[in-house]
Amino acid sequence: MARDQVARLYRAAKTDSLLKAKLNQAPDLESFVEMAKAEGYEFTIEEWQQMTNFEVEELKCNLSEIPGI
Repeated sequence: MARDQVARLYRAAKTDSLLKAKLNQAPDLESFVEMAKAEGYEFTIEEWQQMTNFEVEELKCNLSEIPGI
């Protein structure tokens, strides 16, 4: 289920520039996950990392740069 949520968030951010801009302002992965949760996307930090293969330090890229989703 979390995989679907991460993929759905990624697709939504590709078409919704306001959502993308909001999420790109997250200062860290914990904040990013909380912001996503507030938008209706349920996943944990660990689930995000498993789906994207990103570590906390790598979150500094833009959401549009996430490969493989």
